[in-house]
Amino acid sequence: MAASKKRSLAKTITWRVIATTDTFILAWLFTSDEVIAASIAGLEVVTKLILYYVHERGWSSLEWGQED
Repeated sequence: MAASKKRSLAKTITWRVIATTDTFILAWLFTSDEVIAASIAGLEVVTKLILYYVHERGWSSLEWGQED
C-alpha cells in the first residue's frame, strides 16, 4: 500500500503550517521582532516544503515497514 502523491502533498502542506508557526514563535521569542521572525519563517517554509516532499516521496517508494 503506497501513499499517493496527493496524500504526500497534503501531509507536506499541513506539516509546514505547524512547523512554520513553531519557527515563527521561536524566532519572535529570541528576537522580539515580528519582521525578523516572519522573514525567518518565510525562508524556512520554502526550503523545508521542498525537502519534506522529497523525503516523503522517498519513503513512500520503499516497501519496508508497510503492511498490506
